[in-house]
Amino acid sequence: MALLHDQNTLNFRRKFVAGLILYKDNAKLLPMNVQSPTPFPGAPRIPEQVTYDRTELAKIMTLYGRMVATGKWRDYDVSFLKDAAIFAIFKSTADHPLYRIEKRPKLRRKHGMFAVIGANGQVLKRGHDLKTVLSVLERKLIRAVN
Repeated sequence: MALLHDQNTLNFRRKFVAGLILYKDNAKLLPMNVQSPTPFPGAPRIPEQVTYDRTELAKIMTLYGRMVATGKWRDYDVSFLKDAAIFAIFKSTADHPLYRIEKRPKLRRKHGMFAVIGANGQVLKRGHDLKTVLSVLERKLIRAVN
């Protein structure tokens, strides 16, 4: 569509400032719209932070409650970061965490996104299923009861 050029530039500027452009083909005044681009409807949203879902948190809290009942654990901390969700377990409030249960979705295809990490930073167990990863800590519960 070719733009009609008026010989009078002032006339064209008035039309442009008003938000209208005259097109030669259909000889109509069309409004100019400035819109932000719309995202694709099926495009996945990138989460701003990694979180545990309700079932994952229920499994962790069930184990935590049993260990508190035995007196092994006393406190916990949950951190939701951009690349990981961390559930830290403490023996007392001022200590370093005894264990960290981490969820890192970027490692989903490699080693599994769940990991249990000890106090010294050693990975005790890593996997795709949270219940199997937590089995390392459940063994300690069985020893505590006996």
